[in-house]
Amino acid sequence: MNFIRRHLVVILSINLLLDMALLLAFFPLQFESREEIFEIPKGTWANRSAGNKVEILPQQIYLALGVRDVLVLRNLDTVPQIFGPTLIMPNQSFKLPFELASDYQFACTAHASGQMTIVVDPEPTQGLQRLQWRFKTLVRWLSSKL
Repeated sequence: MNFIRRHLVVILSINLLLDMALLLAFFPLQFESREEIFEIPKGTWANRSAGNKVEILPQQIYLALGVRDVLVLRNLDTVPQIFGPTLIMPNQSFKLPFELASDYQFACTAHASGQMTIVVDPEPTQGLQRLQWRFKTLVRWLSSKL
């Protein structure tokens, strides 16, 4: 009898995992906005000038077409910041929409390294692609917390 219970638990667990995978693969992606917003806080330039290696923006930003495909940078600092070829003045925002999945490299004065990478994933359409995107997003989120 114990053997049957163990197998029943395994079968039910596998069934539950498959049901969850199907739900995640077909459940629609819902966000209030397609913008991913990052702020450059006041005092960033002063901290860097003082020799502090303050990381205020992630080294890599992950976007996905059709979901979060507009990068927004807000400069709350008292000095201009450069992102790529763009000069972002104090208290101004810069919006950059992406239309092609790829990895992009930008010069960025808000980074200690002076570089930022934007990774734009293809649109996670229904099915396996959406499930893979959700799993990849979860792994990226977990690795950023470690």
